[in-house]
Amino acid sequence: MTTTIPTQTLPAIIYPDSDGKPMSDNTKQFQLIVKIQGGIDALFKDNENVFVAGDLLWYPVEGDNKTRQAPDTMVIFGRPKGYRGSYQQWLEDNIAPQVVFEIFSPENRMREIFKLFKFYENYGVEECYFYDLKYNELIGWVRSDGKLNYIESIEGWVSPRLEIRFETASGDLEIYQPDGLKFLSYVELSRQKELVQQQMELTQQQMELTQQQMELTQQQMEQERQEKELVQQKADRLSEKLREMGINPEDI
Repeated sequence: MTTTIPTQTLPAIIYPDSDGKPMSDNTKQFQLIVKIQGGIDALFKDNENVFVAGDLLWYPVEGDNKTRQAPDTMVIFGRPKGYRGSYQQWLEDNIAPQVVFEIFSPENRMREIFKLFKFYENYGVEECYFYDLKYNELIGWVRSDGKLNYIESIEGWVSPRLEIRFETASGDLEIYQPDGLKFLSYVELSRQKELVQQQMELTQQQMELTQQQMELTQQQMEQERQEKELVQQKADRLSEKLREMGINPEDI
């Protein structure tokens, strides 16, 4: 008699879309995260194979739902844009995020920061940038020889991957696009748009005023031409009458 041993079905591993942690601890931190994510996403808006995410859980190891991080901003070259509940690396051609950003608030502890750094170093990040809001301090690392190496002089540093420049001399982190334009918040972009609109309206008004002046000048020229023509007509009639009287107008 053959005994059939039932096959045990292992439960499917669930990779949660949320770790239950807040995206930010204060408004300034939130605004900077949104500015960086939105600015980089806009920079690569025409490249369908650059995926930019903010506060999205990254699972680097299949079968392990405990090993994970949610960078404030991460950039992945070679993966298409689009919706994701989480970034499961084995479903993404095993491509790890190449660039990550973390914005720290006073609530972040050194141990937590070190764990983040080691995670990014161990799982293949090429460029890693940490910014401390309280002290306006930016630190960064770039990968070489299989590890992340500290950037000694980061003021004015240009990201090898993103080609964006970092400045902190103003008292805040400022990021500049390759064309020199600064990353702006939504409020700043809205104000800039309004200013451009006002300038366009002013230019339109100036063009309309110039057109009116040109039309007025043409009207004046036409009036002068008509007046000269009328004077000439009167002179011609007078000359004709003088000739009828036997008088040569040229002798007068």
